Amino acid sequence: MEKYLAIDIGGTSIKYALIDKNLNISMNDIMDTPQNSLDELVNIICTLYEKYQTKITGIAISMPGVIDSKNGYCLTGGALQYLNNVPFVELLKKKCSVSITIANDAKCAGYAEVGFGSLKDVDNSIVLVLGTAIGGCLIKDKEVYIGKHFGAGEFSFINTDSHHYGEFDYTWWGKNGSNALLKIYQKLINSDHQFTGREIFEKANNGDKYALKSLHLYTLELAIQIFNIQSIFDAEKIAIGGGISAQPLLLELINKNVDEVFSKNQSPIYRPDIVPCKFRNDANLIGALYLHLQN
Repeated sequence: MEKYLAIDIGGTSIKYALIDKNLNISMNDIMDTPQNSLDELVNIICTLYEKYQTKITGIAISMPGVIDSKNGYCLTGGALQYLNNVPFVELLKKKCSVSITIANDAKCAGYAEVGFGSLKDVDNSIVLVLGTAIGGCLIKDKEVYIGKHFGAGEFSFINTDSHHYGEFDYTWWGKNGSNALLKIYQKLINSDHQFTGREIFEKANNGDKYALKSLHLYTLELAIQIFNIQSIFDAEKIAIGGGISAQPLLLELINKNVDEVFSKNQSPIYRPDIVPCKFRNDANLIGALYLHLQN
């Protein structure tokens, strides 16, 4: 069966794997992401191609930033600023003589769920990826909606307070990014100790009232923004991804607060199903492959 080299370029690390159409992974590994050199990144990918070229029929890449997948162009590179305004596929094809596709990492998480996961049989849906920021995408008629300027689903930048617009702490990123839960917990216990998310969930699962209160406030903010985007998009189902989504308590509290918010608003807005994403650590690799197979 044909295999593909799937690559997930992150801000600090690069994951890669050989995957076939049935999602069988025959090899995977991880390495550091170059922080300042486009040439170094291109060389890493071309070296992987040279190593596996006899085994693969294409390269599927997930990467940060605003990406024009159709033309293989990086408008921005997120934390990797050397990717700004780069014809990335064109550069790679100078040394890699196979089909190559690129896509935004959060969009790839959506492609994974649409193609093989919890949203496979859903027409209109939303993916929210809870990580450093708030990633995700809108899915219309079983297709990830990119938008005219490739910015659809950039949820991180939603402003949450008209009195503090443009201030990071009042963006959705600031309210529900990875540091937000920690800040809430630190404020409640009056401490500057750097607890991990895992530690806060462990405390909550053991009945710690401050950890439980923190998670209530954190998921209430999520529920409010879920109501807002649902008012605009009218999805059937919303899938929650990111490492934190593996915690059953998170989904339980999100659903509880979504019920509360929808009830208090007394609107005709449809209350969508809230489910966990099927894929977590390999979501971007699988989503990149799904997009590649559609081209």
